[in-house]
Amino acid sequence: MPFFCTLFDSNYLVKGLAMLRSLAAHCPQSQTYVLCMDEEARRLLDRIDPPGTVRLSLSDIEDEALLAVKPGRSLAEYCWTLSPCLPWYLLERYPEIDGITYLDADLYFFAPVEPLFWEIGPASIAVIEHRFVEPLQHLEIRGRFCVEWVGFRRDEQGLACLRRWREQCIEWCFYKLEDDRMADQKYLDAWPARYPSLHVIGHPGAGLAPWNYARYRIEEAGADPDGRPMFTSDGEPLIFYHFHQLQFLENGTFDRASAEYLDTGPLPVRLYEVYEAELRRTFEEVRRLSPGFSRGLRPVLRVKSQRLVQRFLPKFVKEWLKKVVAAV
Repeated sequence: MPFFCTLFDSNYLVKGLAMLRSLAAHCPQSQTYVLCMDEEARRLLDRIDPPGTVRLSLSDIEDEALLAVKPGRSLAEYCWTLSPCLPWYLLERYPEIDGITYLDADLYFFAPVEPLFWEIGPASIAVIEHRFVEPLQHLEIRGRFCVEWVGFRRDEQGLACLRRWREQCIEWCFYKLEDDRMADQKYLDAWPARYPSLHVIGHPGAGLAPWNYARYRIEEAGADPDGRPMFTSDGEPLIFYHFHQLQFLENGTFDRASAEYLDTGPLPVRLYEVYEAELRRTFEEVRRLSPGFSRGLRPVLRVKSQRLVQRFLPKFVKEWLKKVVAAV
């Protein structure tokens, strides 16, 4: 049985639910542990009870080390700090888990995941590269690999890698590039040289995202037996796409990505339409349970203003604004 884990709060609840259901549809024998970052997310997930999930609260995994660093980190930074802490906790607590894969909450699965596990084989650690398109290669300074799918086997190298990553993130995990560190992800750059039993996933249908979609030929390929749309990427099944930056707006529409990504090539619109339709269905389901629920909806004017800034302001001005906002 494949084991997965993820984490999100009520602001990411709709996206997290969409991810969990798409994973269950394409890997029905799996079990996913969900760390609820706030009580509202836990309460609603318990009522919805997504198939194949086990819910956890922060109080389940927070120890003295985590509680000590929590006040000095933003919510995002604390979530990144927990990226290795959650799988480590699960491997320590549940001896029946022989391997665990951490997933980001804003992924969406379009096809079975078995090909990825066939490719990974007996490797102790599995990671996936950002695979930036040429115009975005400069972003690799923030990390060669993406913490969207990171797998660890319960063996010597898998546990050693996860233990060290956990210690590093507890010590330092901030949204800035400093001393060859950046949040939780740049630590992974050292792994290929350090751990011989590491596999870099090469499947062209895994890890597609706004920063690399222009590298691939994405085509619709009909529907599966349950009527779910299917796609291919360079002729292979498109397994999952990372909907990074997609914003669900208060007026019911979506803002898909920044100009930095959109300028690299035409967006795979059909992928976004399928995902957005699922988000709308999920949002309405949550609202039936919790009338007035609006977590995760972003103000239209604010998001549109941010996109205008991203497109038209000079880079040095944008960097200055980031520092001003961070200091407030």
